[in-house]
Amino acid sequence: QVQVVESGGGLVQPGGSLRLSCAASGSIDSVYTMAWYRQAPGGARELIADITSGGNTDYIDSVQGRFTISRDNAKNTVYLQMNSLKPEDTAIYYCNAMLSTTWSRGVRYFYWGQGTQVTVSS
Repeated sequence: QVQVVESGGGLVQPGGSLRLSCAASGSIDSVYTMAWYRQAPGGARELIADITSGGNTDYIDSVQGRFTISRDNAKNTVYLQMNSLKPEDTAIYYCNAMLSTTWSRGVRYFYWGQGTQVTVSS
């Protein structure tokens, strides 16, 4: 079994900061790309940032320069540092991990976390 668990959400004022964490654990062989998505009320889930196992990153334009994705490969953990938060960043944030397991014989699967709420409001 594999678990992907996010933490670090909460309520923050506009202009504030939050740091999200996401840890993958269980019967893992290798972890490849890890990513953060978000889903605002009434909206579709969107990819906002991802990071390869080698550390290459990519961001959508609306968070570029404000959010930073990083990872600790030894801990199978990905982080999202969010600065200069805006009300439009309010959403449920989901972690996604592409990984192979001890039983998948190299086949890669995508696993999702349960999501963590981020609310930006005064």
